[in-house]
Amino acid sequence: MCIRITVVDDLAKIAIWDPDEVSILVDRGTHPHNLIRELHAILTVDLGAPDIPSAGLTCFCGDPLQLPVELAPVPAISGAPTL
Repeated sequence: MCIRITVVDDLAKIAIWDPDEVSILVDRGTHPHNLIRELHAILTVDLGAPDIPSAGLTCFCGDPLQLPVELAPVPAISGAPTL
C-alpha cells in the first residue's frame, strides 16, 4: 500500500508520519520548498524510501508520490501588472 499525503490545519510540524493511517499529514499553508525537504526526509530517512536524484518523491514501495491539489503552486496570472 502506498502512502497517502493529506493536508490538515494547525499541525505542530510541517509534516508528520501517521503509521496508523499509512499517510503523511501536512500543515496547510507550508511553503513548498520546506514541505518537499521535510517529505523527502520522512520518506528516505524514516521510511527507507529510495533516494533517487531527480526522481521526485517516491514511496517506500518505489511508486512516485503526487502531492495533493491543495499543495500545488498557484500559477502567475498572465499580464499581471508589475511594480
